[in-house]
Amino acid sequence: MSRVGLEGQVAVVTGAARGVGELLARKLSARGATVALVGLEEEALKEVSGRLHGDSAYWYADVTDHEAMGRVAREVKERFGKVDIVVANAGVANGGPFAESDPVAWRRVIEVNLIGSAVTARAFLPVLTESRGYLLQIASLAAITPAPMMTAYCASKAGVEAYAHSLRAEVGHQGVRVGVGYLSWTDTDMVRGADQDEVMRELRQRLPWPANKTYPLGPAVDRIVAGIERRSAHVYGQRWLRGMQGVRGYLPTLIGTVGQREMKRFAPRLQGMRTGLVGAGGAADEEARATHRN
Repeated sequence: MSRVGLEGQVAVVTGAARGVGELLARKLSARGATVALVGLEEEALKEVSGRLHGDSAYWYADVTDHEAMGRVAREVKERFGKVDIVVANAGVANGGPFAESDPVAWRRVIEVNLIGSAVTARAFLPVLTESRGYLLQIASLAAITPAPMMTAYCASKAGVEAYAHSLRAEVGHQGVRVGVGYLSWTDTDMVRGADQDEVMRELRQRLPWPANKTYPLGPAVDRIVAGIERRSAHVYGQRWLRGMQGVRGYLPTLIGTVGQREMKRFAPRLQGMRTGLVGAGGAADEEARATHRN
């Protein structure tokens, strides 16, 4: 597929304060795109914006807030004149046994990862239709294969994958392309936060190769940028993820069998696991909600 040059394109990236979003913003900017950063960490967004190569701006907004995201979409259009690319990247995670999970944190994972992605698309689809642009929805290996101790995250990413595939069929005739990006365990604050729990870290290390590795962020984001340039329907942050599509139908049975054995092994160590959101991004989300409540 031919590539669309990023020079002069206007790209919106949610969850842009750190990790995938932050590096993606820098790489898009380096290729000539104007970048609008969206997230909950205002000072971090300001710093990221200040380091970008070309024109940029940032907006503090919760992606689950319809009114806030509608305002962001209007203001980005007013500021830059158009929107060509939207990357729905904002996400949070938690871990631990479902029965002992914090119901508020569990629900928040679904709200941010799935509902927030839909709110983002709803806000920006009018301007993407005007530009015949591209929406990239960031999903995960968790959309392809289930995993114990990750019920909320797997549910949210499987849901957002299905939603994005459905949306592609709805808006394609209007010239809007929709892609889904898949990432395995990539070196971000979220993954490092999950690894702080000894059980979660050990469970991940016991996964079969190549799913048991943590992959560097740079090459994964380079592949996302290439997918954006191609307006790809599927973007794989690690090459081997493409091959998982062909065997995904077998994975629930396999994981159900192997997972039972692993959970039995770890059962005595599951008491007292932290069940809130993980990583610096999770902490920022919890802080923002606490401030809003007060």
